[in-house]
Amino acid sequence: MNEIVHPRRQPVPGDVLDRIKAAVGPKGWTDDAAALAPQLIDWRRRYQGRTPLLVRPGSTAEVAEVVRLCADARVPIVAQGGNTSLCGGSIPSEAGDEILLSLSRMNRVRGIDAANYTMTAEAGCVLAQVQEAASQADRLFPLSLAAEGSCQIGGNLSTNAGGITVLRYGNARELVLGLEVVLPDGQVWDGLRGLRKDNTGYDLKQLFLGAEGTLGIITAAVLKLFPKPRERVTAFVAVTDLPSAVELLSRCRASSGDAVTSFELLPRIGIDLGRQFIPGVVEPLRERRDYYVLIELTSAIDDSGLRGALEETLEQALEEGLIADATVAESAEQSRRLWFVRESIVELQKFAGASIKHDVSVAVSLVPAFMVRAIAAVTAALPGVRIVAFGHIGDGNVHFNLYQPEAMDAAAFLARQAELSRIVHDIVAALDGSISAEHGIGRLRRDDLQRYKPAIELELMRRIKQALDPSNIMNPGKVI
Repeated sequence: MNEIVHPRRQPVPGDVLDRIKAAVGPKGWTDDAAALAPQLIDWRRRYQGRTPLLVRPGSTAEVAEVVRLCADARVPIVAQGGNTSLCGGSIPSEAGDEILLSLSRMNRVRGIDAANYTMTAEAGCVLAQVQEAASQADRLFPLSLAAEGSCQIGGNLSTNAGGITVLRYGNARELVLGLEVVLPDGQVWDGLRGLRKDNTGYDLKQLFLGAEGTLGIITAAVLKLFPKPRERVTAFVAVTDLPSAVELLSRCRASSGDAVTSFELLPRIGIDLGRQFIPGVVEPLRERRDYYVLIELTSAIDDSGLRGALEETLEQALEEGLIADATVAESAEQSRRLWFVRESIVELQKFAGASIKHDVSVAVSLVPAFMVRAIAAVTAALPGVRIVAFGHIGDGNVHFNLYQPEAMDAAAFLARQAELSRIVHDIVAALDGSISAEHGIGRLRRDDLQRYKPAIELELMRRIKQALDPSNIMNPGKVI
């Protein structure tokens, strides 16, 4: 077995810090405590790190020089995008011996080739900025997630972000044609080619997509673009049960010519808690059911017939007892209100009490079996636990979130996290699923990965890490 070398744990030498500062200039670094503070704690406030220096290079050449200096001195580096990681992957360790490197100043869209349906963007571009640049060119960059106003494309690619359009367009790794990467020794790999066919050996970009900065630092990417949607149809549907939701998904894909962009599962308890804690959430349907789905279809042409196709599908499903009620949005504003119900389930975690979150995936056909087994097992282990299981049923990704029983102390509930997560993840593993569908591994799931990832896969990952980063200076202690 290849062992990963642990970097030394000692303060970064002052002369190394001075050389790094000189490499990026006065605008490219800070050691001010107030400026560092928000970069040293993760979004969920689970991990608090330290660093002697936050570096903000303004170019790929500056990133490469910083990495070369750190490599020579064997100083670990943690790359950070918008710091929206849900697994602690972009926070330095508590030891305070790692340089924190932010890509925020590298935020240029280098170019758009509309005819080739590609965009070249630097890693520090905020996702919403990338979406807007594509829209200005009458194109679509489809990656869409809750943090899109603050997350950065480099972080999205490094974590293989998912979101609400994976069913139609795929995860982040499927939206990339080329990369520019600074390697652990400071060399720059320029793979910024917008080719859809290149059969000349290993697909090297896939090593860095989803690697969470452990193999190199993504500094720019060639992104796939798509025709801009001209028509959008949104429906909110009460399904009779979970198998009916899966069947409805299949019918919607077939009847629309596979134009389903999103197919989201919402539980009744999530809607109730949203109405309780989030102003503006309205009851979407008269019929109260255990589960609902939010469906969105899009087309790049006007008057595509999608609305008629969806309404016909829903009418037939109602006649056959697959669904109990449905509404199709009559306007963009009504569509926005329906999506707000979905978004409130994410927001309510700030108000509904302590929670234990799981980001899991199984085959779409096995989602009902997973839900039944997991709900029963967790409820048996902790009666009264509130289970808010929602998410992207269209691609098999369920956010299986547990909230403390109303009569239980939050600390006592969180103390059972390992036990409850083991129950959930064991069921996922039994169904040949994944313990991380779209959030990554970081620090949060690192130990879980050792339990659930096949030994040969872990060994291959270690070999790659050792080959590219033998000194383990790239985001050490994360993923593997």
